[in-house]
Amino acid sequence: MSDQPSTQAAGQVELKFVRGREIAGYLDAVAALRIAVFREFPYLYDGDTDYERRYLRTYVESPQSFAVLVLSKGVIVGASTCLPLAHEEAAFQRPFRELGLDPRDIFYLAESILLPPFRGRGLGTRFFHERENHARRLGEFTHTAFCAVERPADHPRRPADHRPLDGFWTRRGYRKMPRLQARFPWRDLGDSEETEKTLVFWMRPMEASHKPRAAPG
Repeated sequence: MSDQPSTQAAGQVELKFVRGREIAGYLDAVAALRIAVFREFPYLYDGDTDYERRYLRTYVESPQSFAVLVLSKGVIVGASTCLPLAHEEAAFQRPFRELGLDPRDIFYLAESILLPPFRGRGLGTRFFHERENHARRLGEFTHTAFCAVERPADHPRRPADHRPLDGFWTRRGYRKMPRLQARFPWRDLGDSEETEKTLVFWMRPMEASHKPRAAPG
């Protein structure tokens, strides 16, 4: 892959790669996509557009951020984002600091979101591949990591056909790290107030060309 932003055909969709300040032109579209997709279980997120715009500014302000956008007929139908964990909100850095790990060693794979008609085409795998390659090119990190919300097995809104992605993540070399947990509030669908949710991190070591500042035991 080239380090330059590019657009590639992928079946009936296009993939567009943007970095840093280039992401600014897509904030509203990605915000709307996050609100739509995260309404689904397990996130059940009752989205707020103003919050989404503020949150996504983090990616514009980070020169090392990267996003994979999926477009169909010019409309963004999927997105996958990432940036150094040290550039993320303190709530995501805190569990690493509490275990003596340096957030500067971790490249954070934030979200992968895709509208239902475009799932099942291998784009989830492509999202991971492109973000991991971006982190590898930067050459400053020992691990990639992401987090996922924990919901009880008997949650009343859990669909009967819900399939966790643990197997997919494990096949990509990620390991669940139960000691690395972030707490983050949002309002569930149907609720009147925000409640804190637990998000557990998954990590994968990557090739590092520098002396690690820290590494999980």
